[in-house]
Amino acid sequence: MTAIKTLAGLAICAAGLAACTMDTASDGGSAAAAPSLQEQACLAGVSNQTNNGEVTVLSNEFSEANSLVMIGVGPDRAPWRCLVSNDGVVAEISSATDEGAL
Repeated sequence: MTAIKTLAGLAICAAGLAACTMDTASDGGSAAAAPSLQEQACLAGVSNQTNNGEVTVLSNEFSEANSLVMIGVGPDRAPWRCLVSNDGVVAEISSATDEGAL
């Protein structure tokens, strides 16, 4: 069922991914690398869950089990956590904002 949701989310967000940005250049230069399979899955999943096509990769931490991809949403780049398998199946998406402080 999770794989079906992931595929459906990817299909829905495929057009939205064209509007996604990725900020990987720390020196102010242009980003050269395309998003990885895991990053693409998280961009699509977070975009779908937040109903916001303005998403960007903030960071990516590789692990043998699941990788953690941090996604920024909207103009303020509100942080979202995405756990994703190395073959691109999203396991969990959650807001990384301290909602208790709001």
